[in-house]
Amino acid sequence: MVVFALTASLKWLRPQHCINNNNGSNLCEPASVMQYGVLYTGIALAAVGFGGTRFTTAALGANQFPNSPHHQTIFFNWFFVTLYVVSVAGFTGIVYIQDNVSWGLGFWICVVSNLIAVVVFLVGYRYYLPETPQGSAFVDLARVPVASIRKWKSQLSSSTHDYYNSGGGHDGTVPPVSTIPAKRFRFFNRAALITDGDSIEKPWRLCTVEQVEDFKKVIGILPLWTSSIFLSVPIGMQGNLSILQALVMDGHIGPHFKYPAGSLGVILLISTSIFLSILDRVLWPFYHKLTGKTPTPLQRIGVGHVFNFLGMVVSAIVEWKRLKMLHDENKSMSILWLFPQLALVGVGEAFHFPGQVALYYQQLPQSLSSTSTAMISLIIGISYYLNTALTHQVRTSTNWLPDNINVGRVDNVYWMLVLLSGINFVYYLICATFYKYHKI
Repeated sequence: MVVFALTASLKWLRPQHCINNNNGSNLCEPASVMQYGVLYTGIALAAVGFGGTRFTTAALGANQFPNSPHHQTIFFNWFFVTLYVVSVAGFTGIVYIQDNVSWGLGFWICVVSNLIAVVVFLVGYRYYLPETPQGSAFVDLARVPVASIRKWKSQLSSSTHDYYNSGGGHDGTVPPVSTIPAKRFRFFNRAALITDGDSIEKPWRLCTVEQVEDFKKVIGILPLWTSSIFLSVPIGMQGNLSILQALVMDGHIGPHFKYPAGSLGVILLISTSIFLSILDRVLWPFYHKLTGKTPTPLQRIGVGHVFNFLGMVVSAIVEWKRLKMLHDENKSMSILWLFPQLALVGVGEAFHFPGQVALYYQQLPQSLSSTSTAMISLIIGISYYLNTALTHQVRTSTNWLPDNINVGRVDNVYWMLVLLSGINFVYYLICATFYKYHKI
């Protein structure tokens, strides 16, 4: 944020303003290598900081409730409420200041916000339940397939004495009573099988039963994780298409206000924030009172799939209606018609995003707690890359997305997303049906 603020405040860190020539053209001086270097340094630092704070904070907060999945779920709900509410403030208040007052002032406000956040974080530091670093969990996981392949010819045993257990897992938890690895993914049980030539000094040949089971947890949850990637692809594509629609729709709300197309994403953020609060304070307590149970993360994610599917259906219908009005009646549809589809997707996010974080956090090894919550960042990043590739493919293969969408068929793009969402939902149901929860 400091680098961004400096690039916006110091003239020598950005290109000079364009100069108007007498012939009506503009003479613009390109940015120098140094100016680009400073800018990209700021972007790189922001990316590193983003990765180190956003969802790592979620893991740190959940770690304060080590034996209460219920309180962890509540924390994740309010974590996302806070995240979305402040995102609305950034997309509206900060952007307004940058557009109407000063880009530099907007970035310096962000710098001050970061400093306040650091102070608040450090003030509470002595109250946090700490975790002692135990080395690299990824190395422990990598040893399991290597050891299994090295002993692939060995016959598995049913005796507890034939498997190595060090007396505790990587995260220091108490091992299970039975030291025989579970039957699922049996091939990897060979990593903990004691054979001739094995010793604890050869960790790439002999792993503990706990390490094997931790590796299986990661393998078992990957199908659900991939379904979440394809859940997020339509969300990203809808966000881009909605802005294109808003640019050619009537943005006036009342006689004096025109809704900016670039701020459409705020509708999704607001709907998610409101519904998360309703879920935590109304629906979940009512559901618990009615059934005596709390919805599982898989159930919540499944409901999120349904709302996302409905959001794509409404998007397709609205765009079909917009094109019909434009071509048959030469009328421009109000931008307000885009709000319901964004609200539906926002409600869906209120179900599936916290549900995904809770699932990964509770079901993956404790040594991967920070990584488990950061899996959402990976989902978002990969899905946006896939969204870009899908958009390019649609533009290359069809005439649905021309530069002027009024002569295209964006409604067909939405129906394609409906189909993809439906197929992905079936895939998710299959994965969820065969997934077995681990004891928490």
